[in-house]
Amino acid sequence: MVATLPLFLFMMTWVLLSVALGLKFYEWWRKRELSAMLRTAAADPSAGPTKLLRDLATGRRAQLDVWLERLAILEKLEALIRQAGLEWTPGGVLLLAAAGIVAGVILSMLLPAAYWPWTAVVLPAMLGWLPFVYLRRKRNKRLAAFEEQFADALDFMARSMRAGHAFTISLKMVSEDLPEPLGLEFRTLFNEQNLGAPLEVALFNLTARVPLLDVRFFSSAVMLQKQTGGNLGEILTRLAFVIRERFRLRGQVKAASAHGRTTAAVLSVLPVATTILMLLVSPGYLQTLVVDKDGRWLIVGAIAGQLVGQWTIRRIIRIKV
Repeated sequence: MVATLPLFLFMMTWVLLSVALGLKFYEWWRKRELSAMLRTAAADPSAGPTKLLRDLATGRRAQLDVWLERLAILEKLEALIRQAGLEWTPGGVLLLAAAGIVAGVILSMLLPAAYWPWTAVVLPAMLGWLPFVYLRRKRNKRLAAFEEQFADALDFMARSMRAGHAFTISLKMVSEDLPEPLGLEFRTLFNEQNLGAPLEVALFNLTARVPLLDVRFFSSAVMLQKQTGGNLGEILTRLAFVIRERFRLRGQVKAASAHGRTTAAVLSVLPVATTILMLLVSPGYLQTLVVDKDGRWLIVGAIAGQLVGQWTIRRIIRIKV
């Protein structure tokens, strides 16, 4: 009974601290979201509509400025996290990458010494790159889900406006009735405009958060209708039809290229799997290639040929629709 009391106090303290930290984190997250919306509401609307389809001013800027902008790693990483829909920070991603590099070095030191010069390079690079691969996959998956829901959202808005609702009310209805991730992005769009941000700025922020061509067409159509007039409901209906036709054509292309994609996957996995199995079954069998100078060049050539072949197959089977 006496031994149970300290354990109970420890568990109670741990639970209370967890709840307090959770509430603090939720309060911080809500403040950050509100601050971002208020900053958007106070933004300059002149920079919005000129970049919806293409930034034509890039070609007139100094090349050094363009290179420096391309080296803005933290900004690009933050945009990637935002597009993936995660609550990570660029610093956290870099720390995960550094931890992966350290883990790769430690694992390479546990392997036989004959393979260490190669594993000391390959394993840290692979494990350090894993957070970025995860972010990229989450981003692509989220954008694909958004694109699948986008046609239904446009039809929903068109029917809502035909029923007599305003464009902003249609945005609110879409944000409330459709699931994530589209509901979250349209809710953010509605909140930004509702807090006073010009429609141009809110739409430009939407195209930055969701870098899809269909979203840019939607933003351009809304801005064009605002400036020149017209039946926005009919425009959204036609845009939804075009998106569905693209999905149908994309499915046909995907079915036609299934054989090539399967071949690429098999040819990519088979050499790596064979090498790993040989290292596990007979570690000394490949040691000659590592020790011999010509064998090392053969390993480099095999890796280079594998990468070139994978890149060539992907270029052949990747058909943009």
